[in-house]
Amino acid sequence: MGDELIKAVAELDEERAIYLVKQQIEAGRSCIDIVEDCRRGVEIVGKKYSQGEYFLSDLVMSEEVFRCVMQVLEPYLAATNPPGGVPVVMGTVEGDIHDLGKNIVTYILRSHGFCVYDLGVNVPPEKFVKAVNETGARYLGLSVLLSFCVGSVKKVVDLLKEVGLRDKVKVVVGGYPVDEIVKEYTGVDAYAQDINQALRIFKKDILP
Repeated sequence: MGDELIKAVAELDEERAIYLVKQQIEAGRSCIDIVEDCRRGVEIVGKKYSQGEYFLSDLVMSEEVFRCVMQVLEPYLAATNPPGGVPVVMGTVEGDIHDLGKNIVTYILRSHGFCVYDLGVNVPPEKFVKAVNETGARYLGLSVLLSFCVGSVKKVVDLLKEVGLRDKVKVVVGGYPVDEIVKEYTGVDAYAQDINQALRIFKKDILP
């Protein structure tokens, strides 16, 4: 079931992808699992683009397919941003303007009762730190897709230490280049490479 959806997104078949999503919703499949399969499809497109098999227009099309899928899923996710929810600051780090992954995680977190403050893309370290201080966020989610922007993640963590906020917030980084090496280099608390992993990290400390 999931493989068909991954293939449809990877092949940029918007009509079939939407059909499969609706079919899987009716069959009672988890929205998060559906989103994760679509994300994997987009990831395949990205790899094919880097290998010269797809063009930039294909990359843009894959993101458009994903956005259309999210529109179908929106009523089922019932995303809210409750004032009493656990505060989370999210954003794509300085130098990077990719927002698809960030938007997905933001939507999923809101659907699970988190109060997410989305700062957008190309966010400087100072803006992240200011938001953490003003919102009292327990989590800071940093998104990065471009490998050369990993240094921007470290700058955020270093600035949090400098102003005395590092111990008050759990920093989570997500994106294509993140791994254990990036975690150690940047000093973040955790990293996520898929939606389910991200949700587990954010929910871990607040579950009864």
